[in-house]
Order: sequence, then C-alpha cells, then structure tokens
Amino acid sequence: MTVRTGALAAAALVVAGLLSGCANLVFLLPKPAPEKVEAPAPTLEQAEYRVDVQAPDALRTLLTTYLDLSRFQNAPATEGITPAELERLMRAAPAQARSLLETVGYFSADVKVERGPAQGELPLIQVIVVPGPQASVAGFTLGAQGPLETAAKGGDAAALEELATLRRQWPLQPGAAFRQSAWTDAKNQTIAQLRSRGYAAASWSDTRALVDAPDNSVALSAQLDSGPLFRFGEIRIEGLQRYDEDAVRKLAFFGTGQPYTEKALLDFQERVQKVGLFEGAAVELDANPDTASAAPVLVKLKELPLQQATTGIGYSANTGPRLTLEHTQRRVFGTRWIAKNKFEFGAELKSWGGELISHPLDGRYRNLVAGSASQLRAANEVRDAWSARVGRTQDTPRIERLYFFELAQARLDGALNSNDGKAASYNYHWVFRDIDSVLLPTRGLTTSAQAAAGYASGSETLLGQTQKARGPFGRLYVRMTWYQPIGDAWYATFRGEAGEVFTRNPIGIPDTLLFRAGGDDSVRGYAYRTLGPTAAGVVSSGRTLLTASAEIARPISAKYPAIWWAAFVDAGNAADRWTELRPALGYGVGVRWRSPVGPLRVDLAYGQETQKVRLHLSIGIAF
Repeated sequence: MTVRTGALAAAALVVAGLLSGCANLVFLLPKPAPEKVEAPAPTLEQAEYRVDVQAPDALRTLLTTYLDLSRFQNAPATEGITPAELERLMRAAPAQARSLLETVGYFSADVKVERGPAQGELPLIQVIVVPGPQASVAGFTLGAQGPLETAAKGGDAAALEELATLRRQWPLQPGAAFRQSAWTDAKNQTIAQLRSRGYAAASWSDTRALVDAPDNSVALSAQLDSGPLFRFGEIRIEGLQRYDEDAVRKLAFFGTGQPYTEKALLDFQERVQKVGLFEGAAVELDANPDTASAAPVLVKLKELPLQQATTGIGYSANTGPRLTLEHTQRRVFGTRWIAKNKFEFGAELKSWGGELISHPLDGRYRNLVAGSASQLRAANEVRDAWSARVGRTQDTPRIERLYFFELAQARLDGALNSNDGKAASYNYHWVFRDIDSVLLPTRGLTTSAQAAAGYASGSETLLGQTQKARGPFGRLYVRMTWYQPIGDAWYATFRGEAGEVFTRNPIGIPDTLLFRAGGDDSVRGYAYRTLGPTAAGVVSSGRTLLTASAEIARPISAKYPAIWWAAFVDAGNAADRWTELRPALGYGVGVRWRSPVGPLRVDLAYGQETQKVRLHLSIGIAF
C-alpha cells in the first residue's frame, strides 16, 4: 500500500510539472503583433480668401491669370495654402506683379497689396495697381553680318534691297507700344522673312531691348547673321513606285543655280499635290550651309493607287439630292495619261463627265481630251446636252490656262417652247488667283475669264412657230471675286459677273452657251435658272448677263471661330440686250462653317421679284 501510494504521488507530481512546463512554453512562441491604431492625421489650417485686382481691364486679366496670389484662391482643398504661406504670397505679390507688367511695357508701375473688408465669410485681399505710362519704342537698329553684309558693302543691288526691305518691314517701328510678345514676334517674323528669301540658315547673333524706365522708352537693336545665300541644286525624289520622276521634275519652276526662295518651293509642292498622282507631297530644302551653293531639294511623296473609285451622296439647292460615282485610272494602258469619269444621278440632274489628261509635259502643259452628257430639269424645262473637246492646259503659280476646240449640242424642251442648237468653237479659259487661301480665302482677288469664237446652227419653236438660223458667233464671260478683311473680325466679299454672246440671231446657239441667272452662286432668293428674258410667260436663256453680290460676315464668337454668320445682297439678271436687262434683287442672312474642305454655306434669301423666301445650300468656292 505504501509503495503504490508513493508511486501515484510521484506520477501526479510529474504530470503537474509537465503541464506547468507546457504553460511556460507559451513565452517561447513569437509574440503576436499589436493591433495598429490609426492616429488622426494632423490637420493644417487652410487659408480661404478672395482677391480683387484693381487695374485697367487688360492688365487685370493678365494679373488675375498669372499672379500666384490670385491663382491659389481657387485651389482645391488638397492643394490649399496655410495662413503663413498666404502672408508670403502677399509679400511677394508686388514684385511678381511688376515683373508681369514689364512684359507688356509698364516699367514704372506702383503695386500695393492690402487686406480689405471681408466678402461674406471670406477675407478680401486687394491688389491695387497704378500702372503708369506704357513704354514705347524709342528707336531700333537692324544690322547684318555674314555674306549678306559683304554683298551689301560690295554694292550688290539684291543684298541692299533685302536689307532695306527688312528694315522697312520691321514690325516695331518707333512710337509703337512695347510688349515682350511683340518684340518676340518681330524677331521671329524678320528672321523668317530672311530665311524665306534665300538665307535659309540665318539666325540672330545679338538682340537687345534697352529700357529707360524714367523716360518710359525702349531702344531696340538686333544683329543678323545671314549665313550663305542658298541656291537650288538637284531634286531628290523619294516614294515613287508607280509613276515617273519626269512627271514631278517638270513641275518645278526653278532651275539649278537659281537663288532659293520659300515661295518657289511652296509653289512646287502645291503643283505636285494638284497633279492628281499623289496623296501627299512634302518638299524641303536641305539647309546645310556646306552645300548652300547647290542645295538639294528633297521631295517626299505618297502615291495614289493606279485605280480609285468613290461614291457619294449630296444635295444642292440648285439641283436637289444626288448620288455620284467617280472612277480614276492614273496610267491608262500603262501610258502617261490619267482617265477620269464621273456619273451623277439625281431627280433633276443626270450627267456624265469624262476626261483623258496627260501627265505633265514640257512648259507645264498637259494635253486634254474630254466629253460630257447631261439631262437637267429646272425652271419647268428639260435640257439634254452633250459636248466634246480637245485641247491643252497650263498651270502656273497664279494663273491657269485652258485652250480647246469644242463641239456642243443642247436641246431644251418646255411647256410652250423648245430649241435645238449645235456649235463648233475655239475656246480660251483663264483663271487668276491672288488670295491668301484657295480653300478658305479672306483676302485677295480671283478672276475667271472665258472667250470663244465659232459657228452655230439650230432651230427654236415658240407657241407653235418654228424658226431656224445659222451663223458665226462670239462669246465673252468674266467673273471676279474680291475678299477683304474689315477690322479685326469682319470680312467682306464682293462678286460680279458679266457675259455676252455676240451674234445676229440667238436662234441656233446651244443653250449651254447662253445665260441665265438665279441660284446659289448667282442671285440668291431665286430658283436655279429662273431669271432671264421672258416671252409669253416663258423664261428663256439670254445673250447678256450681269450679276453682283456684296456680303459681310464675322465669327459668331471667339469660342467658335470656324462658324460665321453673314448678311448679303445680290442683284442681277439675263436678257437678250443690255437695254432690256432689269436686275432682280435678293437679300438675306446665312451661316458659314469654314470646314477643312471649304466653306459650307446655308443661306435664307428673299427674292424681291417673287416675294418668296428660299433656302440655299452650297459648299466650296466658285472661281
């Protein structure tokens, strides 16, 4: 009994010890990480305030936009400033404001920053500006060094004229208000002019604007480093696979050794783009001074495909809705000829026009074979016509010429009249353009003139009476359009056209060679071809034409500079004799969208003769 009892007691002690050891093992295990308690983020007191800049309007806009004190007043809460930072901005504001004012010519401005009465719950900080007089240009000197100076000192007439022109056209003449932006623009414009007229590597060697703050004046001086006079060298062409280099080289109006001008280069690039073979063309001069005596001309081209077909849907107030299909083949049977065909299908006009025109030839000529056929329904009449012509075209920087021999026939059928005429004639068409943009002109003049001489024969039936006639005829037609800006945001357009067919008897002259007025590009307010001589209530085509138009337009807002509103007055008519011509008047208002492909015009016009309002839609420029 005693041994068993002792053994049990010993066993109990061992178990208790083990349990006690296990409990102590807890202290040997890794201690769990304490729970993280997010401490509250420190909060900084933010300064909220309003700034009132007291200065002339133009200066107020400048300071409100760029002064740090003004900019931070509208900063979001995450970028707000503290009261201490606000005090720093207030102390720095006068010096910063004076620096900003100096950029627009105010060198003696007095600037104060004060705390004003609170506006609601926000304190007011006032920036009080007394700008003083604006500095003006006291004088300027423009000098040159390098080959231009050397040539001028040697008596070279071209160099002397170049320097005289640069000085005469310097934008900041004495007495002009001084602004840093105007000073920068004057330097950029002058160096660009010199580079464009032969000195492609020209740069400024020194420019200075010396300010006399007490006198509120600035003396300007600038020194040009002309670099060498560049002359045209070889033409290097990249990107040709389908077409010949010859078609590109013959479009250049300059020859090797001629002095470089930017205008000659841009004219060359424009002709390459217009030739009908390339989707894109970039023409550049290699302006490396080491090759200035024969600078390479680099032409980079992206070719159009050999064949191209396009379809389109359109609408014209003159002829209504239409579907068009065009096809172009740029190397007919592998030759240097381009074939174009255009089909037009509409309720009022169905037509085909085709031409075969050569790639450029010597003298910038291109041979031409063309034809057309159409059926037009307008003014309660149906006109069926066709023509065929053979001739040549010539395209120069400002002038396009077209010489051709033509056969033409037209038959016109109305409710009470009909006529049929055929003619053979020699023709000359001439187009002159001196405008700032072919697609979106705002300044300049365009003139289109046509002359023809030929022989015609045909017949006319009116109220059951038929007459026939034949004989020689002549035809003249002129259209002029003048674009002129007026002030900063107004633009005026003036258009006039006149024409006459010289013949003893108008019978037999095809209707396509006679004249009518009315429509989008004629006298708005009247339907297409509804103005002309009238007999027995029937309008016919006349031998004389005279129309005129005056229009004023401006952007509707600075936010939408491509959208203009316009007001216009049109007048004109066609007649058999000048003494019988009675102009019809039309006037109205419109909207213009100056799109990348030309102006889209929507006009609402009132015809005084018909006492009706008509809507006119058109796109592009008529030459």
